[in-house]
Amino acid sequence: MNKPLIVVVDPQHPERDIEHALCGSDFDLEFMPYDLAPGTALPDAVYARADAWLNYRGRHRLSDDILAKMTRCRIIVTSGVGYDHIDIVAAARRGIPVCNVPDYGTTEVADHALALLLSLTRGIASYDATLREAGGWAALGMPTVRRLRGLRFGIVGLGRIGVATARRASGFDMQVRFFDPHLPPGAELAVGYRRHISLHDLMADSDIVSLHTPLTPDTRGMIDADALAALPPDAILINTSRGGVVDLDAIANALRGGRLQAAGLDVLPTEPPDYGHPLLRAWREGEDWIRNRLIITPHSAFYAPESIADKRRLTTSTAIDFLRTGALRACLNQHLV
Repeated sequence: MNKPLIVVVDPQHPERDIEHALCGSDFDLEFMPYDLAPGTALPDAVYARADAWLNYRGRHRLSDDILAKMTRCRIIVTSGVGYDHIDIVAAARRGIPVCNVPDYGTTEVADHALALLLSLTRGIASYDATLREAGGWAALGMPTVRRLRGLRFGIVGLGRIGVATARRASGFDMQVRFFDPHLPPGAELAVGYRRHISLHDLMADSDIVSLHTPLTPDTRGMIDADALAALPPDAILINTSRGGVVDLDAIANALRGGRLQAAGLDVLPTEPPDYGHPLLRAWREGEDWIRNRLIITPHSAFYAPESIADKRRLTTSTAIDFLRTGALRACLNQHLV
């Protein structure tokens, strides 16, 4: 009797020890590098032979036409929080549950959000670059440096990562407030943070806004010109969620106009980025108007060796548990299957 085959797509690591240890002799494993252009499909035979499909990165999209080829697949697991690269409704029509791994990288992403903020408000990257490029030894003149204590720290999306970020912001004596329409009434009493019932109200009441929301039809482009116009002057925006949540043109205009003093972005609407975009081109070329006011990191907030190990273990065990017992963990479309 053939053993169930688990296909692992786009592994970022050369090691295979965690996956093999969890599968033992009960399952076969096939690792598929994905070095193709985003949106490019793998050979049809790969889709057809998989009993379980592990997507290790979001570059490989599982659209309706791809899912139609996965005739043996019993479960799909994406090894992260975001799932906008998978058509979970189309998967449900085919009886395929789609699960994610929402509990890896929480501390890393929260740390990264604060690191972006600290790098801006303490001038870390700016001082380092200035010393290397021009020499000198001066503390004055960095446009984004300011005291954090007492600033209003607004969070969009108070899930696991949002809560972890809020705790860190509180540790710096900032005044935390949040907007999350999905939390039940009274949740603000449990967490002890001020709640706003609209995005506009949160933006108007925040010196710093940190985004921690998934990319959905409702959140795509939610940080647009209108949202940014509600901010007080010289606000700071941090995004470690999904690039599509923000309108990059609106960010550029807000930075030029002074509504935003600075921004720290770990994610962009297109990844790898389109450096032809005016904002990214100005940042890359160090134009005076944007210099020291924008920090970009390569969707790396999740990364630490420990978080990668957690991701591999949780992704693989989610598939194995379902294949063995039918138990589902963090299923995104269970109500549809």
